Amino acid sequence: MKDIVDATSEVRVNDFVIKIANVNGTGSASANGLLMKAIFRMGVPVVGKNLFPSNIQGLPTWYEIRITKDSYFARSGTAELVVAMNAETYKQDLAEVSPGGFLLYDSTWPRPDLHGRTDITAIGVPLARMCNEHFDNARTRVLMKNMAYVGAVAGLTGIDVEVIRAMVTEMFGTKAHLIDANMKAIELGLHYVRENYPDPLPLKVEAMDATAGHIMIDGNTAAALGCLYAGATFGAWYPITPSTSLMDAFKSFCEKYRVDKDTGEKRFCIVQGEDELASIGMAIGAGWNGARAFTPTSGPGISLMSEFIGFAYYGEVPVVIFDVQRAGPSTGLPTRTQQCDLTLAAYASHGDTKHILVFPANPKECFEMAVQSFDLAERFQTPVFFMTDLDIGMNDWMVPEFGWDDSYAPDRGKVLSKDDLEKIGKFYRYEDRDGDAIPYRTLPGVHPKGAYFTRGSGHNWKGGYTEDSAEYKEVLDRLTRKWKSAAKALPAPVVMRCDQPARRAIVSVGGCDGAVREAMDRLAEDGIHLNYMRVRGFPFSEEVDAFIAEHDEVFVVEQNRDAQLRTLLVNETSADKTRLIPVLDYAGMSANPKFVIEGVKARLEALGDAA
Repeated sequence: MKDIVDATSEVRVNDFVIKIANVNGTGSASANGLLMKAIFRMGVPVVGKNLFPSNIQGLPTWYEIRITKDSYFARSGTAELVVAMNAETYKQDLAEVSPGGFLLYDSTWPRPDLHGRTDITAIGVPLARMCNEHFDNARTRVLMKNMAYVGAVAGLTGIDVEVIRAMVTEMFGTKAHLIDANMKAIELGLHYVRENYPDPLPLKVEAMDATAGHIMIDGNTAAALGCLYAGATFGAWYPITPSTSLMDAFKSFCEKYRVDKDTGEKRFCIVQGEDELASIGMAIGAGWNGARAFTPTSGPGISLMSEFIGFAYYGEVPVVIFDVQRAGPSTGLPTRTQQCDLTLAAYASHGDTKHILVFPANPKECFEMAVQSFDLAERFQTPVFFMTDLDIGMNDWMVPEFGWDDSYAPDRGKVLSKDDLEKIGKFYRYEDRDGDAIPYRTLPGVHPKGAYFTRGSGHNWKGGYTEDSAEYKEVLDRLTRKWKSAAKALPAPVVMRCDQPARRAIVSVGGCDGAVREAMDRLAEDGIHLNYMRVRGFPFSEEVDAFIAEHDEVFVVEQNRDAQLRTLLVNETSADKTRLIPVLDYAGMSANPKFVIEGVKARLEALGDAA
């Protein structure tokens, strides 16, 4: 038996990161998810971050499990326990073990060199040998090796194996042979570390009661559920990482809840287009016909859709576009995250266009804002962009349970019924009857009086074709007024103020939220106090303008190279651009507090200002 714990080691309870390095296509995702969700079921806040390649099989993949008693859900930038399962990335994985941390490796083969790392401890477990001895099938051996490290990690850190057993039973249901095989592999790893390493690591998972009333869910699934609750019945898409799972989830929900139990009739329509152009075209057509319609995509898809987006803006047709952002430009890094489509979406299409954008920061807001997006699209008769990203969309987050108001009624906007049309004189599609810049619309087949032709070419307020400059300008000016009026209807910004006067603040958006909140706590410990605003909608409300005006300087934190949120703030508010200090991270990884802290401190040091 081996003593792997230094008596002087600091014990960290529910506050460390497990990073697992593996090879894509080996079944590691199930094992990693099992570990993370077992910790959640022990009542301990946790978040999982998946870093995977853009091919199907064979390239390196990593999974980070952050156990966080203080509910910090951004990447920490540390790795106290690294499970090194990929020989090709061993040196890199070794370098990422935090000082004083631990490296778990497969000791079936001689341990590779530690490359001078005298500040870490290596733990050998013969994972492959044990699985080779207890399982016959070659593929099973590969899969079970992952389950064996689940057992080893559980034994070393105190994760409740009975919780894992219950989850394995749920996972495989009535398939007793799969339950038995997986538990056998888990117990191999568990028993080995208990017999050979009698003292557990100073990294401990201890049961808490901090996850009650919460769920684990990814943003794409949450957004798809929001589409269902919003009453969406039509979706068209062309598969693209990282948005495809949104449509997969919507399809699954519809097949469960949108099929007539008596007739088997499907009360939804999902179409995979031949490309993104076809997909947005079908979604716009469905929206024009009165369906709540959407398309999920990512940056390259938005580029291809731009002409149709302009048509929907100018023709005033409601449609919701889910942009799950990834790294660009061009194909970029398909399985990395960024916030690099902000200006693209805000002004998508040629000519003078401005669109409504909403910015969720977590899966709970994905659910809520998906519903709001359909209401906004129909109320303002325009495309609405739902701006999320790969980190929010494809990673599992711990969030409060979703709530729902059963009295909710969709906001269909200004839609004239048959009776309405009977009572009015002549109907003109683009007439601003109420002076609020929003015209009335009709649905096909409701009444002959409501028929109109939707034009992508120049049209006047009557809907007729025109090349008259004054008539054209009149329509564009009304569209601008309509867009500006949407600011009051969008989700309000979230504001956090420190407990003392602050001359400086942070403004951020979307998935940066967790990193910013944690960074603010760390900065406050150093005597640097900042206020914080997270914008959740575009066009910006007056509150955004006022918040910026309150402060001498505002750090604009975002995940792109070109400071796109800052660009929008400069363009669309009265803010002095010299007071907007960009703090940028565009490496494609989910945000961590370090880049925020470093960006703020670098600015203060340059000014010779400590606070």
